[in-house]
Amino acid sequence: MRTVLLGAPGSGKGTQGVVLSKKFNIPQISTGDLLRAAVKAGTELGKQAKTAMDAGALVSDDIVIGLIRERLSQEDAQNGYILDGFPRNIPQAEALDAMLDQLGQPLQGVVLLDVPFEELMQRLTGRRTCKDCGAIYNIHLSPPKSEDQCDRCGGELFQREDDNEETIGNRLKVYEEQTAPLIGFYQKQAKLHSIAGTGDIDHITDQVGAVFDEI
Repeated sequence: MRTVLLGAPGSGKGTQGVVLSKKFNIPQISTGDLLRAAVKAGTELGKQAKTAMDAGALVSDDIVIGLIRERLSQEDAQNGYILDGFPRNIPQAEALDAMLDQLGQPLQGVVLLDVPFEELMQRLTGRRTCKDCGAIYNIHLSPPKSEDQCDRCGGELFQREDDNEETIGNRLKVYEEQTAPLIGFYQKQAKLHSIAGTGDIDHITDQVGAVFDEI
């Protein structure tokens, strides 16, 4: 299964990616993780990425595609993979398709986790994290038993600076402008499978797993 997980910030891509990776024994490939690992290892692509990052610039699509190509050549990706966080726009999707065609490994399917805007705002603005153990709650959807206190260890809960309404509104706007057009892009390729990303997490996993089994 060679696939991309699509969805807005807060749609649950990361959560589902981890679970599905274990279930199907294929790697979840996050471009953020690839960049950090390459910079830490000091690879040639990592050095190029660090130069851009140190200058406050975006890492070029060519570098990211190069990192993905290297990652897909590794043994654990030979039976498939889940791309999480890439592509983010049409040019990146076109570059990814071209690279995968060269490898003879085109995407088999793309799964969209579809969540209404109002719930995305609730999920992201309501998020609270424990300062001590890192446990995550949501004051709207999965609140702690005691306000501002972790159920697990009793630690203080806090809201990340970038979880405020203005910042999240901007993130969702960027998604709508740049990433949402990928839905039509993959529909034209007859590769898009849309799953409602609301409700029970295990049920969502089962639905996505059923798509994986089909394609």
